[in-house]
Amino acid sequence: MAASVIEAASAGRSGRRRRAVMAEINVTPFVDVMLVLLIVFMVSAPLLTVGVPINLPSSQAKSLSQNTDPLTVAVDAQGQLYLQDAKITDDLLQKLQAVTASRGGVNAPIFFRADRALNYGTVMRLLGRLNAAGYSKVELVTDFEQGT
Repeated sequence: MAASVIEAASAGRSGRRRRAVMAEINVTPFVDVMLVLLIVFMVSAPLLTVGVPINLPSSQAKSLSQNTDPLTVAVDAQGQLYLQDAKITDDLLQKLQAVTASRGGVNAPIFFRADRALNYGTVMRLLGRLNAAGYSKVELVTDFEQGT
């Protein structure tokens, strides 16, 4: 990768010998920049999976293979609703109908994430609202349970 060109030493007009010309690529700055970029990407990669901070329950169910980015409804510990990562302050069903029209209608699966601190009645009430709106493919998201 490093090249070296040495010009033959020759006597110039003044009779003095010229110093040989050396042309080499200095890779030290390149390596320094690459190491800095490597560290930056290693630190920032875990931060790219940003979402609604929810303490999901654990289960031993197998994970599903998914080709596209799924539509996600999330409920945090305070009962606040989120569609994808956007906080929902008004009617959830109107927003869902607007989004699912472009994603394949009510036949497209919806991922449902709920904090483990929520009571069972709140989760079931929200799932009932989704079912009443015609969404029959609701998939529950959990963390994988470690151990037995």
